[in-house]
Amino acid sequence: MLFDNHNRPITYLRLAVTDRCNLRCFYCMPEEGIRYLPKKQLLTFEEMERLVGILAGLGVNKVRITGGEPFVRNGLMAFMRALSAIDGLTELAMTTNGVLTAPHVSELVGLGLKSVNLSIDTLDRQRFHQITRRDELPAVLRTLDELLAHNIEVKINAVVMEGQNIEDIPLLAELTRDQPVAVRFIEEMPFNGEGTHYPVLNWTHRRILTELKSFYPDLHKLTDGPFSTSNDYQIPGYQGTVGIIAAFSRTFCGSCNRIRMTAQGVLKTCLYDSGVLNVRDLMRSGATDADLVEAFKQAFASRPANGFEAEQNRAPVSESMATIGG
Repeated sequence: MLFDNHNRPITYLRLAVTDRCNLRCFYCMPEEGIRYLPKKQLLTFEEMERLVGILAGLGVNKVRITGGEPFVRNGLMAFMRALSAIDGLTELAMTTNGVLTAPHVSELVGLGLKSVNLSIDTLDRQRFHQITRRDELPAVLRTLDELLAHNIEVKINAVVMEGQNIEDIPLLAELTRDQPVAVRFIEEMPFNGEGTHYPVLNWTHRRILTELKSFYPDLHKLTDGPFSTSNDYQIPGYQGTVGIIAAFSRTFCGSCNRIRMTAQGVLKTCLYDSGVLNVRDLMRSGATDADLVEAFKQAFASRPANGFEAEQNRAPVSESMATIGG
């Protein structure tokens, strides 16, 4: 097993298969979108398979496929089949916006997909259109129904945005009444492709919790997992759970076991760094597997202690979450 310089194990890879997306969520990218990379600058599926195999040999046992939106890249399901056969991987997961996902759920179950993070910021069709700039809520809800029908673990990710979806906090929490879903409310982050678009983050994890308790005063705190990014709770009598992710406040860095690989093959050992290793260029210059192992070990040996340290060591944030990897 790999450990970083702060004695945190590295066991979880978030792998972006594309920087493209079929939504235009305002907190992720500008309305006109971002300048997408030419395909030749992206990792091929064969290169991704090689990387995952190497990292699995070093102790990474969980891979989450992200984007952009994974299903906008042709050939995704064939790649998922290849990943499912890699020795050492015990958990295959995915983050998706759900627009194109429903038809593939049955096959994903057959490949052993364990869980899906589904982005739903509102249950109101008009607000959904306003936030995402696309009228796709019915398709997303069909995906939710399919996932639940196939007993896939579902975590609903909702970014909490002042003036946009505050009224959806109790509506989304109510999804946990009769369904075994985890609804996680996420602090908004500055990765929208044009830099920070709010002077101060008013809806912090503390305020989100206060809002939830105003509707559910007997909200019960659960024991969080060893590498959990969320503080989890349950409403008494409800099947599912609610959670709060302090993504901007960065309260969970001390137990972080995650690394990210962008679609262009740049390793990020922290969400807030600017990339620490261009793995694509190493592979295309003829690096052996042993060379890549050594490069990974060196990168993990100088990992920032937390997101604040990582952010201090880079230029101001200006990229889109679509280019980072979900």
